[in-house]
Amino acid sequence: MKLSTLLAASIAASSVGASPAPVEKRHYTFPALTGSSDWQYVRQTTNYQSNSGLADVTSDQIRCYQAGTTGAKASQIVAAGSSVGFKASPNIFHPGPLQFYMAKVPSGEDAATWDGKGQVWFKIYTEKPTSSGGQLSWASLNKGTVSVTIPKSVPSGDYLLRVEHIALHMASAVGGAQFYISCAQVKVTGGGSGSPSPLVSFPGAYSSSDPGIKINIYSGATSYTPPGPPVWQG
Repeated sequence: MKLSTLLAASIAASSVGASPAPVEKRHYTFPALTGSSDWQYVRQTTNYQSNSGLADVTSDQIRCYQAGTTGAKASQIVAAGSSVGFKASPNIFHPGPLQFYMAKVPSGEDAATWDGKGQVWFKIYTEKPTSSGGQLSWASLNKGTVSVTIPKSVPSGDYLLRVEHIALHMASAVGGAQFYISCAQVKVTGGGSGSPSPLVSFPGAYSSSDPGIKINIYSGATSYTPPGPPVWQG
């Protein structure tokens, strides 16, 4: 028997019973509002099995990263001025900012089927970094839950609440930033008479070359400009 044949047989034999490659643990999803089951109030995302991030900011997936067209099973009732939390599964593994947006479901539409298209989204929170030694860092790193306060003056009604974490560990090149997104369905009660603005669309709000999306956070960075509109101060 030739030596090459013997080597091939040896390699094949040694692979029998070998453990499978480890599952990627460095990606994550936001599958649930805290205190609820996965995908009960949160629309199931395309990465619900792979946990992988989204890189293309021009894709319709940048809106809710939604799998299919079916919404969540129900809407969570939340009071204006109260805090709403999302579970990260597993913990947020990469450095980058956390942002939250809301979009009011139009009259005559259903929160479970509305697609969130158009200039309907307003930002209610963006996480600021700290800078040390020319590197940027964010407190959301390694968090298992994240939360946001629903503005007191937001009008009552049905909304999509969008959580977004932008992983910037590979963002020095165009297309290197990774977006981890989920949309929850919430019914806001006890709201006010505010007029949220500015309103943006997804896709449309971001460009792959935005300074908050294409950035080297490890080499000389001292400040950060988050992508998207300013936070509504309602």
